Formats: sequence, C-alpha cells, structure tokens
Amino acid sequence: MIRIGNFPCVEPEYRQRLMLDVNPSTDEELLRRSTRGDEEAFTVLYRRRQPSVYRFALHMSGRPDLAEEVTQDVFLTLIREPARFDAGRGALSAFLFGITRNFVLRHIERDRKHVYMDETPEFDPEADGPDLLSELTRGQAVDAVRQAVLTLPATYREAVVLCDLEEMSYADAAEALAVPVGTVRSRLNRGRGMLLEKLRTVKAASAGARCSA
Repeated sequence: MIRIGNFPCVEPEYRQRLMLDVNPSTDEELLRRSTRGDEEAFTVLYRRRQPSVYRFALHMSGRPDLAEEVTQDVFLTLIREPARFDAGRGALSAFLFGITRNFVLRHIERDRKHVYMDETPEFDPEADGPDLLSELTRGQAVDAVRQAVLTLPATYREAVVLCDLEEMSYADAAEALAVPVGTVRSRLNRGRGMLLEKLRTVKAASAGARCSA
C-alpha cells in the first residue's frame, strides 16, 4: 500500500482489482468524513475518483509517470486544503479536474511551446455532421486517437478530454476550467474540428500504406 498524507491508497498495479464502488455516500459526504479522520471514507473517495483524475492527466500529458505524479498531488491538495472545495459552485469531480488541469498545465508550459489559436483551422459542424467525429474515432486504433488528442493545443485538448472522453457536462467542465459554459462549447467545437482533421489524415495515411503494401 502507498499513502497520501495520513490515508492509505492502493498501488497503481492493483487498480484493476479494486471492487466496484457500491458505497451510497456522495463525494461531498465522503470528503466531510475524511476531513474528520475517517480513513475508510477517503479510501472510497480515492477509489471512486482516482481513475478519472488519472485518465484526464494522462490524456492531457501523454505521460503515465506525470499522470501518476499529478494524481498524487491532486489528492494531497484535497487532503491538505479541503476548504477550497465549495459545493455551492459545483461537483467535487469538477473541482478535482480543475486541480488536475492546473498541475498538468504547469508541466506543459515548461515542456511545450505555446500554440496560438490563430494557427488552428476553422471547423464547420453543420458541414461535417455531428456524428462524423465519433465515426472516425471508432475507426481508429486507441493509440492513434490518443496521439491525435495529444497534438491539440492544451486549451482545446482539455475541453475534448473532459466533454468527449470523460463525458462531463458543459456546466461541470466550465467549473473545472474556470470559464463560462459558452467558452467550453466554443473550445470543444474548435477542438473537435482539429481532432477530426488529424484523424482524417491518419486514416488516409493508413489506407495509403495498405494500398502500397
């Protein structure tokens, strides 16, 4: 077992063996209990929310080691500063994604050059159709989709990951990203368009390789 603060957590290699979460307590109740020293409550909360926090960090960074580090930092922050969470502003999951985003972006800003918004292509959702992106995504290997997501500028990547991969509502995504819902919609629309073009390119290249083989 590894520990976050004073609380025990499950090591990464055992995550797939975790039992399904059948605890009826809400995230907020589990957090309140954990702040009073209830280790079991924190363990349930960690097991419930750790996978999505890790996935978000991984999709944003493309680095399992960084995703692990960020995940630990997120839950340490939750333990040390639980008062930062305001249930009146949104769900705890959105709060955790917001912390995750901040940690990941700090690393991205150090490791990657800034990509300006003006360099991205325009996307017409009416022309391409609402289901074209999902159809292309289903037709691509998981690794290819993941790599395509990683090439998106962070601003658009986070919107695509939260809304499309994590299936978060616009309202919760807006809370996690600290932006208006309209901004989330705009970034998601732009990000989907960029991802669509990248997946088209990958698909065309793959088809060309098969033909020449």
